[in-house]
Amino acid sequence: MAKDAGGAAAGRAGAVARRLDTLWRMESPKLLARLARITGNIDTAEELAQDVLVAALERWPRDGVPDNPAAWLMQAAKHRGIDHVRQRQLHARKQDAYGIELELHGADMQGDDAQRLADDDIGDDLLRLVFASCHPVLPMESRVALALRLLGGLSTAEIARAFLQPEPTIAQRIVRAKRTLAEKAVAFEVPRKAELPERVEAVLEVVYLVFNEGYAATSGEDWMRPALCEEALRLGRVLVGLLPGEAEAWGLLALMELQASRIPARTRADGTPVLLPDQDRARWDRLQIARGLRALERARRLGGADGPYALQAALAACHARAHRSEDTDWAAIAALYARLMVVAPSPVVALNRAVAVSRAEGAAVALPLVDALQDEARLRGYAPLHAVRGDLLQQLQRRDEARAAFEHAAALTGNARERALLLARAASCDKV
Repeated sequence: MAKDAGGAAAGRAGAVARRLDTLWRMESPKLLARLARITGNIDTAEELAQDVLVAALERWPRDGVPDNPAAWLMQAAKHRGIDHVRQRQLHARKQDAYGIELELHGADMQGDDAQRLADDDIGDDLLRLVFASCHPVLPMESRVALALRLLGGLSTAEIARAFLQPEPTIAQRIVRAKRTLAEKAVAFEVPRKAELPERVEAVLEVVYLVFNEGYAATSGEDWMRPALCEEALRLGRVLVGLLPGEAEAWGLLALMELQASRIPARTRADGTPVLLPDQDRARWDRLQIARGLRALERARRLGGADGPYALQAALAACHARAHRSEDTDWAAIAALYARLMVVAPSPVVALNRAVAVSRAEGAAVALPLVDALQDEARLRGYAPLHAVRGDLLQQLQRRDEARAAFEHAAALTGNARERALLLARAASCDKV
């Protein structure tokens, strides 16, 4: 009996740990943002966040999962942040109570930390964290990598995929970014509104890449991580309110609204992916499409029609305006990709342009464009390259080569749903 009871307890603990792991991926960026705001130091915030996780792992299996586990985690984080600041003040031999937030203390803050929060023009914890991470003392890619690690809770592998870089390179980049901030004694604080423009480019890239990870998850069992898309959209809406004259912020918001409008149609009830040509466009969110088109028009009125995000939003708008897959204006899409290659060239843009060319002019025209990208170092190990190549080869009835390309793509992806889809496509090459 004792053995059975022990096994049951272990099973409950395992179930709680799995639930907490899922919740932690969603909530940890918010906890980190709040702790960074309270303490003004990202390393301290990360340590305190880990303390919260350990406390939950210890208490929840014993006491049961709280009715509102996210609120429990946030409350525990606040208490640890407050305790840390109180101890810091005590060690500094200051006598005054060190309040952090009115709702917790019922008293005003004092000293430099009170001024730090009083000077906050941003008004959103997560967005504060992104702006603070994107300090000009860091190289652009380091700012973005650090902010992605903190904001999205993205793993090193997920960030590496976003940058088309090896994992060790990204890991070193994040470590160096933290070291640089520490060596230069850069305070982890929110910039004033006048200082925001020099950080906007990096902040927009962070939000964009978080959305992308939600829209097409790098790893895991699910095709998408909708919570990341929702968070990126929320931050995009806050950004345009904060910087209403920033054309690219509107372009990014337009892109995310238009892409997110397809989310209901991108998977079946069992979670299996549905590719764009096969989606039921009646399930696309037309209100969200309208919001996206309005945001795109705003970007254009502000002179940003040629911005990278606005151009990508224009591409998404071409799909949104086509009520049937066969109505898609692929020639216009190919032309937009050609323009994007001039404005923001990248091997991924070149690959997407090749897809558009295949739809507009045929697979035979597009295949040489894709083959030319196989020597591109940044696409080495990039599953979509081989998936696109497999699709083109299949259209050209080169079935054995197509099957090999799909199987190669399946071996490269870390996402279980994507892998299953690619293997199914490889199997379909055997059918006449």
